[in-house]
Amino acid sequence: MSLINSGIEKVRLFELPSGIRANGVSVGAPRIALVRWRSTWDDKFYQIYVNGQYAGSTVEAEQRQIIVQVPSSLETPIRVEVFAVEPEEADIDFGEEIDSSIKQSGRVKISLMRSQSLPIGSTFQVYFDNGTGEIDYGRSLNENPVKIWPNWQYKAGQGMSRFGFSDFGYDSAAAVGFGIGNFGQGQFGIDADTIEWISKQMKVGTYKFAVKVFDEAGNESVSETEEITVIPAAKPAVHLDISSFDKQTNQLVLSIS
Repeated sequence: MSLINSGIEKVRLFELPSGIRANGVSVGAPRIALVRWRSTWDDKFYQIYVNGQYAGSTVEAEQRQIIVQVPSSLETPIRVEVFAVEPEEADIDFGEEIDSSIKQSGRVKISLMRSQSLPIGSTFQVYFDNGTGEIDYGRSLNENPVKIWPNWQYKAGQGMSRFGFSDFGYDSAAAVGFGIGNFGQGQFGIDADTIEWISKQMKVGTYKFAVKVFDEAGNESVSETEEITVIPAAKPAVHLDISSFDKQTNQLVLSIS
């Protein structure tokens, strides 16, 4: 059944004090906050996601608050969401089900298929066009080449695993099993997994990216993406004050100084 977003309301985030000065002013504790909510469900557990990432789960159906870690970035606001789940699914990360538009952070995630056909010692670099429409292969976005096989145990093949204990010529004890990786992308019965690369925060714009794979002999292959629109989240409001409140219309007016 996975994530349920109905029946949950009045989600609030509270900064927790790490201390209080003599004048009564509190000092906020860094990177932690209290999340509270109301819910119509009485037989569900709850999961909290911060900026689209799993942050924690409740331990009983009656629980309506939890302390979570939050980013300390001053450039982007924090998005906190509460979902109801079945008790047996409380510890499962359903982050992939959240709409990618919710996760807007000015970053781009690129997935590379790690096929067993890629030789040991292979690396990859990521390039982009900086919004110009033409990819600059003279400068990569990652400072150092990323190893496709960081550990030799990940690579299957003759002599790569427990020689003589698996298929002749293809020791596959270390390979991704059938239905475990990306079904249909690898060899039948073996499958393949993916490597994910996430960029730093980028400015708003439309970009094209490219992944170039190198082997130890210097051979290379290139794959380019379609155009990707990057929309960073809005910057958080500072010095937010209440300007007025109309009790009859229940309208609150805020001002930013």
